[in-house]
Amino acid sequence: MSSPQCFENPPTFNGSSANGSGLVTEIAGLSAYVTGPADSKRAVLLISDVFGYEAPNLRKLADKVAAAGYLTVVPDFFFGDPRVRLDDPNFDREAWKRRHGTDKGCENARSVIAALRNKEVSSVGAAGFCWGGVVVAKLAKFDDIQAGVILHPGRLTDDDINETKVPVSILGAENDQASPPEQLKRFGEILSAKPGIDSFVKIFPGVAHGWSVRYNLDDESAVRSAEEAQTDMLNWFIKHVK
Repeated sequence: MSSPQCFENPPTFNGSSANGSGLVTEIAGLSAYVTGPADSKRAVLLISDVFGYEAPNLRKLADKVAAAGYLTVVPDFFFGDPRVRLDDPNFDREAWKRRHGTDKGCENARSVIAALRNKEVSSVGAAGFCWGGVVVAKLAKFDDIQAGVILHPGRLTDDDINETKVPVSILGAENDQASPPEQLKRFGEILSAKPGIDSFVKIFPGVAHGWSVRYNLDDESAVRSAEEAQTDMLNWFIKHVK
């Protein structure tokens, strides 16, 4: 599911879960950061990487998507389990991964989407980062979402992509051990052969796995690359989540 890069360059947390202009509430039994117009019929689900839903850059992105008119939801798919801690020598990565499989993540995401539809949301998009990218690939096998964006995903197979039923955009990094550019280009060929399903694959030069949300604010080039990916993501939703 992961490579060492999935655990590199962790976000900086300020010790507070109050990042962003939205609020934390409960949806389908999960805590979730929610931002944007509560009465919107369009929603976007953002599915985090292994560092969880409190990551400041992720919440900043959620607020950006919300500003485009989408009810934006960032669930805690790890149910309060402490996020991956690289500074803790006793932290067991393998045990953490066993507790938080992407199949379970997909099941929980579908429950969140069902809860949103019960609130009269009619169109839903989902974007996922690393661990979350794998979850979105699984979601795209169902009709729960209108479109998906997969950003620097964890390990995927051709079979995962073969079953895609909805428009999917894949945004990858030039330097990515989990999802190398050659593999993502092959995924693009698989998607392009599907009649009636829109797809888009883009490889970002000079960046590494995680760049779209785990960037250094003081690095202008990193910020530009992240913002370009985020804009591509949002434009995909504007096109398909109406």
